Amino acid sequence: MNDYQIMIIRVSHRINSADKLQKVFTQYGCNIKTRLGLHEAGEACGVDGLIILQLVKGVQDNIDFMNDLNAIEGITAKRAEI
Repeated sequence: MNDYQIMIIRVSHRINSADKLQKVFTQYGCNIKTRLGLHEAGEACGVDGLIILQLVKGVQDNIDFMNDLNAIEGITAKRAEI
């Protein structure tokens, strides 16, 4: 059985970082098998959020992906292997 690669991304003030974040997601789109977005919703939509990705591709490629995400102001990305 192969390891699973997961990335958890915290997005602060998503309105300010959404364009840059989406460009990186598009650049690394073939690395993403599953994407789950969580944010506060209801009467008022929250400005912070959490994104969970199931990754494919090689470890180094996903480390590069994570580093490109962390270069965006308001984004914190961490990667784990299970």
